[in-house]
Amino acid sequence: MTRKYLTDSPALEIDSSVDNLSPDRVLVVTDKNVEKIVLPRLKDSSIVREAPRFTMTPGETEKNLATVIKVWEKLEEIGATRKSLVLNIGGGVVTDLGGFAAATFKRGIRTINFPTTLLGAVDAATGGKTGIDFNGLKNEIGAFHNPSKVIISPIPFETLPQEELLSGYAEMVKTALFSSREFYISLLDIERMLNDSLALGEAVEQCVRIKEEVVEQDPREKGLRKVLNLGHTAGHAFESFRLLEGKPVTHGKAVAHGLLVTLILSHLILGFDSKEIYHYRDFLRENYGGPLIECRDIEEIIGKMNSDKKNRRYGQPLFTLLKDIGVAELDIEPSQEDLRRSLEIYRGEL
Repeated sequence: MTRKYLTDSPALEIDSSVDNLSPDRVLVVTDKNVEKIVLPRLKDSSIVREAPRFTMTPGETEKNLATVIKVWEKLEEIGATRKSLVLNIGGGVVTDLGGFAAATFKRGIRTINFPTTLLGAVDAATGGKTGIDFNGLKNEIGAFHNPSKVIISPIPFETLPQEELLSGYAEMVKTALFSSREFYISLLDIERMLNDSLALGEAVEQCVRIKEEVVEQDPREKGLRKVLNLGHTAGHAFESFRLLEGKPVTHGKAVAHGLLVTLILSHLILGFDSKEIYHYRDFLRENYGGPLIECRDIEEIIGKMNSDKKNRRYGQPLFTLLKDIGVAELDIEPSQEDLRRSLEIYRGEL
């Protein structure tokens, strides 16, 4: 049976999904922006109107243990038990953090995710990865904890600024790169896609379905699931570096740039077609701007990749690379010189 992820009646879907799980307590976890802009659009949900709520400050800087402790305290305050439920309504920060709080409270209580960003819908809300940042490293502390339900609606996407749409779109491009040339080519027509809500919704559902199929085969990232890390080793390094520099970029923008580094490495190591790199470079330059680092930053970026949580050992980053569009190779360990060359070429191409 084909699983359905999208709904045009999110308020009703939230209430019926919660009712089906029969929790004794429900805590809504959200942020101030979502509370102001999106929750009024869910006013027909009795759960959203009436359940206790924890509202966090928006932004990646709040994705830390101090905020998790506040969620735990709120769960204690409402008398939550192992039969309780956390309803995460927000972007990736909310679903990552709320999911981690739920995964660790009383050794795990259930969650439902309602992503309010395009990025959250195609990335953080599905797949069961939860976590927080630590010591300047993205998602350094976390747990696998699959949500009981993911509810996706295009309604919140209408509230998003262009920067946030582009952030989520980068994850969609990543999915297409490892899965299907036809899908990838269709996504390169970004103007048409972002101006056609039906086409975008269908593409989102395709991305979520691809991810769920991968996760079902490899829930703990022992093998196949590593394909979802395409672009993320360099992307997370860019993201962490820019955050520490006080010049943060969205997760998707960092991944979009990380994908170019990854394609360059794929060419250096696996012979990936350079013409495809130029096509992607043009797409990146037009939609995500110039390089995220200066030449002087390259060694620091390599240092961050050397300490990536996916590595088998410190100082040897693991990459998912491409032989061709739709043909991925897992667990590739580039040399430090190849990393340096790829970052230098990345800087030169943009």
